[in-house]
Amino acid sequence: MSPMAKKQSRMGERFCAFFVCIILIPILISGCSHFNEGNQARSTFKEANDLFNQGSYSASLNKYEQIVMKYPKRGDRVLFEMGIIYAYPKNEQKDYEKALGCFQKLIKCYPESGYRQDSEMMIFTINNVAIKDKTIAAQQTQIETLHQDLERKGNEVVTLQKKIEALEQEVRNKENEKVKLFVSQKGTANKILIEKQARRLTLFSKGEVLKTYRIALGGNPIGPKERQGDNKTPEGTYIIDSRNKDSRYHQSLHVSYPNERDKKRAKGLGVSPGGDIMIHGIKNGFSWVGDSHTEADWTKGCIAVTDGEIEEIGKLAPNGTVVEIRP
Repeated sequence: MSPMAKKQSRMGERFCAFFVCIILIPILISGCSHFNEGNQARSTFKEANDLFNQGSYSASLNKYEQIVMKYPKRGDRVLFEMGIIYAYPKNEQKDYEKALGCFQKLIKCYPESGYRQDSEMMIFTINNVAIKDKTIAAQQTQIETLHQDLERKGNEVVTLQKKIEALEQEVRNKENEKVKLFVSQKGTANKILIEKQARRLTLFSKGEVLKTYRIALGGNPIGPKERQGDNKTPEGTYIIDSRNKDSRYHQSLHVSYPNERDKKRAKGLGVSPGGDIMIHGIKNGFSWVGDSHTEADWTKGCIAVTDGEIEEIGKLAPNGTVVEIRP
């Protein structure tokens, strides 16, 4: 059963318990005073009631049937209390039809009984509860149907997701083939242009664009890097002077920052210019972030692309490639 169906079922049980607590228990208590039975009759009724309180509902009903045979004048009380047991929510064999039968028989056969008004109230209550039960059952069926539809749709979504992933991989493969074909005709890149404001890295081969990439920069991207720890990405002209395939950020190409102008500026400020500026991929273990990493500037001054992109750039841009970083 689904969570919603269980919730509806619990609501139904709480509703039934409510009418038992509010209506039935006071009736049971007051019902005992309708007749002044002898000690033996009272004792027998007490036995039947004790069985009811112990949860032995079938045994309690059997006892009441014995009572009506032994004390036929107490038939109205027996019918009333048997009706209560048949309608009691905790009775797993509860039967509203039998409960209604008891109350209706009481009204018909004992028109002057002190239990008549209470029986009429019980008939009204049970009919309302039965309507509620039917509504709940219909809602549970609807919930189960919707749950099955949702599960089926979920399976369809998974299938579509796999198709999308396959198509995306095919697109990446075609893109790589296109780049390789272009490179075979034009040669490797001889310049990397990084435009900070546009968050764009472009590979050039002899003045022609090979490919462009979206990038993320240092967390404090405006202005040139001035000192160690300022989280700024440098601005100026540099070269790729080394690379690290075992980088913590899935391969990296080292940029020759600081150049002489950077060192002079830092010296004038009395600070260290810093270093270790790289073009690199995503931090190891987080490659699943993919393109969404560019939604924020998250590096400490480096230029970041996806893992697949740094592998591609690394193949196209050998050491000595010029790196121009513009504001």
